[in-house]
Amino acid sequence: MQMQSQTPPKTFTYGFVLVEDFSLLPMTSAIEAMRMANQVLGFKAYSWYTITHNGAPVKASDSISISADFDFSSSFNQFDTIFVCAGINVVKQANPKLVQFLTRIEQKHQKLTLGSLCTGTYLLAHADLIKQSRCTIQWDHMEMFCEAYPSLNIESSLFVIDDKRITCAGGTAALDMMLNIIRHDFGRDVSTQIGEIFLADRIRSENERQKIPLQASLGSSHESLINAVSLMEANTEEVIDLDSISDYINVSRRQLERLFNKHLKDTPSRYYLKIRLNKAHRLLTQTSMSITDVGISCGFSTTPHFSKSYRDFFGISPSNERIQH
Repeated sequence: MQMQSQTPPKTFTYGFVLVEDFSLLPMTSAIEAMRMANQVLGFKAYSWYTITHNGAPVKASDSISISADFDFSSSFNQFDTIFVCAGINVVKQANPKLVQFLTRIEQKHQKLTLGSLCTGTYLLAHADLIKQSRCTIQWDHMEMFCEAYPSLNIESSLFVIDDKRITCAGGTAALDMMLNIIRHDFGRDVSTQIGEIFLADRIRSENERQKIPLQASLGSSHESLINAVSLMEANTEEVIDLDSISDYINVSRRQLERLFNKHLKDTPSRYYLKIRLNKAHRLLTQTSMSITDVGISCGFSTTPHFSKSYRDFFGISPSNERIQH
């Protein structure tokens, strides 16, 4: 009697490219999900390795130093997926060595999936490697990213899996991303067990937004207020007057003011200004856009008006803010 040979179990190898000031939480969240998958499955289904440009340790944004298993000159034939991990000061990490490495990986290993965690999406875009794919990035870098790469198909999802590209907003979203990948690889029961071990009440899907919407804190009974704030957040460059906002959400101007005062302890105009100035702060500290262009992008018709409003709100001028960063 001829014995049938058993099909070898599926295995996957992941790499994590670490740049200075990368965010540690997304990387460890993804790795912990794979570690627990190995434990639940009873064999080494997932392997993972760290990569730095010269093989030397790299410090995360919390100053914890992480050692490297590989450098940019290594062979990556055995890898299935490589994630670029970044965090704060990501623009400074967009150097020619990294671009050359990512481009070589893309050209030499066409079956390999390229991904990003947190702000690593910016580095993939800088290397011109996500122009055909949907993508996402950490929400507090969204304006910067949209200004730098307006032609890309950018979403506010927790993570996006699109063919040979995986982009993740970072934070705990990396755990949800990896659990969805594990579910695809080994089934729902495995990913559910891992979620239960990690005390995750549920596994979030790719379609969920990363930034906690106002509805989460106010509840569904305040639809008019939520719609008003959503309009403000979506229109920071071309500012909408309050009467138009009132008409759009079908309440009177007086009702709108009462809603903001009761639930947000603010006036509609002041709250709208805060949204625009907080966006300006992110653009000043995350991009090289001129102060004039930042002001225009945030709905200010003149630079003096923008500077005065910014100084009144933050206690520092836009030019000094830029110098400090």
